[in-house]
Amino acid sequence: MMKKWEILNSRYIYETPFGNLRSDRVLLPNDEIIENYYVNEYPEWVNIIAITENDEILLVKQYRHGGGDFFIEIPAGKIEENEDLESAVMRELREETGYTSDAPPLKLGRFYTNPAVSTNTITTFFVKDCYKVGEQKLDPTEFAEALVVPVSEFERMVIEGEINQMFTVFAYTLAKRLHKL
Repeated sequence: MMKKWEILNSRYIYETPFGNLRSDRVLLPNDEIIENYYVNEYPEWVNIIAITENDEILLVKQYRHGGGDFFIEIPAGKIEENEDLESAVMRELREETGYTSDAPPLKLGRFYTNPAVSTNTITTFFVKDCYKVGEQKLDPTEFAEALVVPVSEFERMVIEGEINQMFTVFAYTLAKRLHKL
C-alpha cells in the first residue's frame, strides 16, 4: 500500500501577497529523506469560458513575466478573502472584460494546477449570454487587453500557436465537450 510523505519540518523561504515558497524536510515511504522539497503556495483561482450572445468567446491578452511574453487567455483570477466562487467568477469577468451575464456561472470542475509542487486549485466555469456593460476595471498591477473572438476561430488560434496557455485550452476543451461550442 502506498503511503504519503511525512513532513518532518517546514520553513518559509518567502511570503508575499502573490504566493509563498515553503521548504519541507520530508521522509519518504522508503525511509529516505529529502532535505529541501520546495512547495509553492498560491491562492485559489477561477477561470471562465465566457460566451457572448453572438457566439463569441471573451479572451484577455496580457504580458506574463514568467513566460516572458504576451499570452491570450480566458478571464481568470484569484478568489478574494470571504468571496464565494460564483462571485469571484462574475467579478473577474467584469473586471477583465467589461462584460457580465444574467445567466448563473456553471461549474465545470476543480483542478490542481501542479500538485507536485503547488498547493492551489483552479475552478473552471462556463458563463453564457455575456453582454458588455462597461470598460475593464483592472487592478493596478494588471495590464490587459480584452478580446472578443468568434468561437469558430478559437481552435484555429490554438492550432496556430496564438493561444498556448494550458488552462485556457483545457477549459475550452471541457466546455466544448459539455456545451457543444
